[in-house]
Amino acid sequence: MITVYFVRIASDGARHETAVQTRPGRSLMDAASDAGLDGIAADCGGLLTCATCHVTVNEDWTEQLPPASNDEQAMLEFTAVLRHKNSRLSCQIQLTPALNGLSVQLPTTQY
Repeated sequence: MITVYFVRIASDGARHETAVQTRPGRSLMDAASDAGLDGIAADCGGLLTCATCHVTVNEDWTEQLPPASNDEQAMLEFTAVLRHKNSRLSCQIQLTPALNGLSVQLPTTQY
């Protein structure tokens, strides 16, 4: 099992972190969905046809991930909140043992 961390910043600035344990081979989106985590809508179920699983990857982890594909880059243009240089779609992040401890921030909304 590996642990990934989902961070939400509340409107008052408070930082809320949720640790999710999952097995390698799952997507980050699936790990969030399986855990019932609020903040990842995943409307298309990971088919790369929406942007409702948008996350911002902690900069300490961006180099550990493969680059976003052209299709993912195009879909990131449709995020509900401002896209950042380290924005990714969680359905496109396949979890490996090397990503144990990965930390991502959830946007304020997916719509």
